[in-house]
Amino acid sequence: MTNSNLKYQYARLSIAEKIIVVNLVVYIVFGLAGFLLDLPGRSLERWFELPKDFFEFLTQPWSLVTYSFLHGGLLHIFFNMLMLFYVGRIFLNFYGPRRFVNVYFLGVMLGGAFFLAAYNIFPVFYQSQSPLIGASAGVMAVLIFVCTYIPHQQVRLLFFNVKLWYIGAFFVLMDLVLIPTGDNPGGRIAHLGGALLGYLYARRSAQGSDLGAGFSRMLDWFAGLFEKRERKAPLKTVYRKQDAKKAGKVDYDKEARQRKIDTILDKISKSGYESLTQDEKDFLFKAGKED
Repeated sequence: MTNSNLKYQYARLSIAEKIIVVNLVVYIVFGLAGFLLDLPGRSLERWFELPKDFFEFLTQPWSLVTYSFLHGGLLHIFFNMLMLFYVGRIFLNFYGPRRFVNVYFLGVMLGGAFFLAAYNIFPVFYQSQSPLIGASAGVMAVLIFVCTYIPHQQVRLLFFNVKLWYIGAFFVLMDLVLIPTGDNPGGRIAHLGGALLGYLYARRSAQGSDLGAGFSRMLDWFAGLFEKRERKAPLKTVYRKQDAKKAGKVDYDKEARQRKIDTILDKISKSGYESLTQDEKDFLFKAGKED
C-alpha cells in the first residue's frame, strides 16, 4: 500500500479510531526501539511518562499529555483501545470530533493532575517511584461522559442489556475499592480524575454549553503556529440587502436546528436512544458530524 493510500485510509477514520492508531504505532515503535537499541529498562519512555515528583514534572511538562500514549504491556493497551473504540462510537453519535478531543485530552490532563496531587500530598505514596502511563484517564472521561449524558441508554453485554450508568458506576466503584489494596493506585486515582472531567463535561453539555471551549481555542492557536499563512491585504465585504436577509435566515435556521437537537436529547434522556425514530437518529447523527 502506497503512502498516499495510507494517508487516505487514515483520513477516513473517526477521531477515536485515529487516536487508537496513534497509540498502537507508539507502542510498536517504542517496543522495537528499546529492543533494537538494547536500551536499559524504560530509558526511552521516561522522557514521556508522567513522573510522580512534582519538580521532576516541571522539567518535562509535556508528559501531562504524552504519558497517555505509553502502555505497560499488550493487555494494557488492548483493553484501553477496545473500550475507547466502543465508547467512542457512542459519543460520536451525539457530538463531533472537536468535542471528543476536548473530553479525551482534558480527561487525560485532569487524571494526570489527580495523580500528581495524590502522590505529593498523601504520605502513603511518598516512597513510591512509579510514574503514570496509559490512556485510561482519557478513556474513562469519554465513558463517564456518555454514561452521564444518556444514562438510561441500554447496551448489549454478552447475553443481556445493561443501562450505561450501571457500567459507569461499576468502573468508578471498582477504582475506589481497589485503591487501598495497592492494585495500581496511581492509575486508579487518574481514572477518577478522568471520570470527574467526563461527568462535569456531560452536565455542562446537557445545559447547552461547552466546558472545553477554551481548550479548543488553545488547540486552534497552537495548530495555527504550524500553518503557512500568506499575508494578504485586508478585504472589505459589502453586504447587499439580499445578503442581509440570507444571513438572518441562516441564524434562524441554526436556532431551529438547535431546538430540534435539544428536543431529541430530552427524549433520549427520558426514554433512551432506542425510542427515537429513524429520522431523528439520522438527524442527530448528521448534527454530530457538523459539530
